[in-house]
Amino acid sequence: MDKKKIIFNCGWELFHSKGFKDTNISDIAKMAGIAVGTFYNYYSSKEQLFFEIYIKENEKLKKHIFESLDMNQDPITIVRQIVEQNISTVNSNKILKEWYNRDLFRELEHYYEEVRGNDDSIRGLYTGLIKKWRAEGKIRNDIDDDLLTAFFDSLTYIDSHKEEIGIRHFPQLIQYLAEFIMKGLTDSQK
Repeated sequence: MDKKKIIFNCGWELFHSKGFKDTNISDIAKMAGIAVGTFYNYYSSKEQLFFEIYIKENEKLKKHIFESLDMNQDPITIVRQIVEQNISTVNSNKILKEWYNRDLFRELEHYYEEVRGNDDSIRGLYTGLIKKWRAEGKIRNDIDDDLLTAFFDSLTYIDSHKEEIGIRHFPQLIQYLAEFIMKGLTDSQK
């Protein structure tokens, strides 16, 4: 196995068990059996490594969700299932959950801009479904694709703030919001 893959795997293990903040480059290098300087031959920072790991986790999540969906269901049911699976997985996966840490997101935001069009993310899953539903006449055409995907992204952000909103309202709040969004988007009168 090449060194970059070893560093990646060790980073994944440490980020998954300790989180981003409590993992440092020397921990990763020690676990990988390399010098700290060697780490920098492959990654410019801990943030870059974390972001690559995050992207891979997001790709796995999208694949898992996509394979579990019955595309013959109505858009409301499909979106509700995607949102539920996404939130459940994010809450159980420390790497995916870190994305919703505001301080960390600010550090990683410039990496995100580089791969924003990546169709292997959950956002890419929504984008593909929106295009499909538009072609089939199942969803409104008067709202920009980026805004549409932001509606769905916001549901995961809301879930990450359930303590401030009132935990007693969850998961029903997310389920209703997903339904309300989709009913608004599939309303043929718009």
